[in-house]
Amino acid sequence: MPVSSSSRQTPSASGKRIQVRRSGVHGKGVFALQDIAEGETLIEYVGEVISWEEAQDRHPHDPNDPNHTFYFHVNEDRVIDALHGGNSSRWINHSCDANCEADESNDRIFIKAIRNIHAGEELNYDYGLIIDEPYTKKLKAEYPCWCGSANCRGTLLSPKERKDTPKTPSQKKSKAKDKDKKKSSKTDKTPSQKK
Repeated sequence: MPVSSSSRQTPSASGKRIQVRRSGVHGKGVFALQDIAEGETLIEYVGEVISWEEAQDRHPHDPNDPNHTFYFHVNEDRVIDALHGGNSSRWINHSCDANCEADESNDRIFIKAIRNIHAGEELNYDYGLIIDEPYTKKLKAEYPCWCGSANCRGTLLSPKERKDTPKTPSQKKSKAKDKDKKKSSKTDKTPSQKK
């Protein structure tokens, strides 16, 4: 249902549209202070842009909670570390039934509403986490999801076969090798074999 201008709440006195506060899902969360329409850009995910190697060297942010980080995968070479220079976007929680999405544009990440969001609702997006190793019950349990949605996967880990899931550097390298193999096998054939 579209959010009409008459049903929109007036912006808060500070002009802010979102606010960080305690979340019923996990730790801190980000909440809408006013109605937000589908398609609106809410905030950019910012922080220190570092290499994957630097991210591995810094991991974990908290040794007592090693799987909780403020990293955001930008591309196969770069990661945003929102622990350093980040804003409130780092507190947006995951949901398997998200109301926002992370949209990449020119190596920048923007959080956008994918449906109308009412004042007071917590913002969330599907983190789409992918790990190279095989998904076991133990591994999935290390990344629990508490979103509580009807279609909750029970884990922050995203199915590896999802087309919209960002690839990790090793997955991209593997995919590139596969393409090179296919390309070389096509070029190795004689003209009569190519038919």
